Amino acid sequence: MISANNVTLRIGKKALFEDVNIKFTEGNCYGLIGANGAGKSTFLKILSGQLEPSKGDVSITPGQRLSFLQQDHFKYDDCVVLDTVMMGNARLFEIMKEKDAIYAKEDFSEEDGIRAADLEAEFAGLNGWEAESDAATLLNGLGIETEYHNQIMKDLDGSLKVKVLLAQALFGNPDILLLDEPTNHLDLDAIAWLEEFLINFENTVIVVSHDRYFLNKVCTHTADIDYAKIQLYAGNYDFWYESSQLMVRQMREANKKKEEKIKELQEFIQRFSANASKSKQATARKRALEKIELDEIRPSSRKYPYIDFRPEREIGNEVLTVENLSKTIGGVKVLDNLSFILNRNDKVAFIGPDELAKTTLFQILSGEMEPDEGSYKWGITTSQAYFAKDNTDIFDSDLTITDWLTQYSPVKDVTYVRGFLGRMLFAGDDGMKKLRVLSGGEKVRCQLSMMMIQAANVLLFDEPTNHLDMESITALNNGLIKFPGVILFSCHDHQFVQTTANRIMEITPNGLIDKITTYDEYLANDAMARKRSVYTARREDDEN
Repeated sequence: MISANNVTLRIGKKALFEDVNIKFTEGNCYGLIGANGAGKSTFLKILSGQLEPSKGDVSITPGQRLSFLQQDHFKYDDCVVLDTVMMGNARLFEIMKEKDAIYAKEDFSEEDGIRAADLEAEFAGLNGWEAESDAATLLNGLGIETEYHNQIMKDLDGSLKVKVLLAQALFGNPDILLLDEPTNHLDLDAIAWLEEFLINFENTVIVVSHDRYFLNKVCTHTADIDYAKIQLYAGNYDFWYESSQLMVRQMREANKKKEEKIKELQEFIQRFSANASKSKQATARKRALEKIELDEIRPSSRKYPYIDFRPEREIGNEVLTVENLSKTIGGVKVLDNLSFILNRNDKVAFIGPDELAKTTLFQILSGEMEPDEGSYKWGITTSQAYFAKDNTDIFDSDLTITDWLTQYSPVKDVTYVRGFLGRMLFAGDDGMKKLRVLSGGEKVRCQLSMMMIQAANVLLFDEPTNHLDMESITALNNGLIKFPGVILFSCHDHQFVQTTANRIMEITPNGLIDKITTYDEYLANDAMARKRSVYTARREDDEN
């Protein structure tokens, strides 16, 4: 068990947390949620001991081991991948190194033998003999093939490093597991594997994530940070949402009844306070009036942007034809003979483990890159707006948000543009921020503002939910559900894909799989196909 006792954290005059008391118990998975800036990551750092609170303390059941997901992707650059994972259990890794040093001695003494025996006993008690195989199992589950296990960390690309650090956090069955955005940069297969791992994990988990489906799947409880307090709910994210909305409705209804009662008492007092025969009753009602207190209903600190894509022109029947599209980057053929035709009602999710393939396709279709072979043709009634995953070039500028967005606006009026930005949570002076200083989430909201103001009838999104908070993801999700045009997108948010897409295209090494179906149906059919494949392979082995 881990608990926060009267924890307060002040940054300057602002209290990020104020007298927080909360217990996280064994066998439960807690989703830590809250608006951007509420302090989710900061609270995890307090729990892990990386940050000292201004007041209060954190207590952990004696003897329990805490593990957390490292965020420094360069910390282990000179380490072997398997070793990096096993470092997740610091004591076990220390024993392994000390054992190796003792056994490497040329002048092995009796004292060394006694020390080695003690280490071997402790090593066995920590399941040391299974350490390498357990680490390898975690890596394989997250999609890191065996060929990478003995490589040096600095030789891996960023997405693989993220997976190794996640495997490190999970290694050795920690008693308390703290995960800050564990699904970031994971492919859908790795996310599904992590979901199953956490569902079957028997100890304490506290996780911060913007992935609603993930939180619904793994969490038994929800801890909501709002107004410097943490309120604990039994249930997953959807249960929290329904419960919190119900609580507000009930308080409003109760207040309405109280207000009606107050009005009734006030009218009686006003009418009969001067009447001698009714004076006692009027006095009694005054006392009753003094006892009635309205519940304070504080609106949530969460803010939802207003996202609404309204195409200027209705789309025709001919949307997009792609024929034999191929592209090689860095000597690797990322797109190989890709062909498909889009219809006017299509909302297509592109999936598959190769991120570069999807990004390359979007760059070609948006006109930012030329294919090596093949062609594509947009219908004459179409207009496109493109959300690029890499927005470095877009925001490498000293322009203000308002001046930048005005370039794309059909109405060159600052008041119009500022009003538009206000709906996207850039109110007042925020609209005069320079592009160069924006946070990741602010940059994404700027890109979405640009796409909305362009009023296109075809939208292309390459990982639009990266850097967005839960509220912005929900707003974008709802905006795309009601969008009447065509959408092509890639995204790692399961709920986003399931509720938006009506067609799935998976780019595989063996070509394009194209299905008119929902995402859940696609996954179910894919799982059945894999089971049939395994069954067929086993039967063939038995026959041979």
